[in-house]
Amino acid sequence: MIDIRRVFSHVEDIHHEFGPVPATPLRRGYIGVVLTNPYAGRFEPDILPMMEQLNEVGLRFARELLSHLRVPVERIEGYGKGAIIGSAGELEHGALWHVPGGYAMRELLGWTEEASANSNGQPGNALSIVPSTKKVAGPGATLDVPLTHINASYVRSHFDAIEARVPGAPRADEMVVFLAMSTGPRIHARVGGLAANAISQWDGLR
Repeated sequence: MIDIRRVFSHVEDIHHEFGPVPATPLRRGYIGVVLTNPYAGRFEPDILPMMEQLNEVGLRFARELLSHLRVPVERIEGYGKGAIIGSAGELEHGALWHVPGGYAMRELLGWTEEASANSNGQPGNALSIVPSTKKVAGPGATLDVPLTHINASYVRSHFDAIEARVPGAPRADEMVVFLAMSTGPRIHARVGGLAANAISQWDGLR
């Protein structure tokens, strides 16, 4: 059921946004996996079998994205995911990526069921839900993939997005699934709110 045609990755370093240059630039990137949509061109009531098969895709390409970023896993502070469905598919097909894509990154970054159940979880457990977006579009379309802090969804400094695309994809009978990660807040974040380094108890929702 999973037939991968192409994989595309992008990594960028942001040194400044017309302000002072930080000691360490912000590194962020995404990986896009182009695969055949087995439900294209028809309405299929039961699409859950594909979700199960996407689990391995999520795990494989979460690891690959981290390797492209070339930073230790402890450096990752933000993440997000998304999907673009070709014109012969439907938006719901993109929703199949929510669980496989999200849990793949969370497990890679240290999430466990025990940590999730513990409201006193420690930093590095990837306790926050992975934000997501999706749309139906044609080849070369872009998607603004949202990014938030891995341990606390309300940390304003990490509210961000990265523009993702795979040139020439998706074709009508394809979909592109994306994973994205970043190493920190927006480069000149200064709008107040909850600070990541001020949280003593982590539950993913603060």
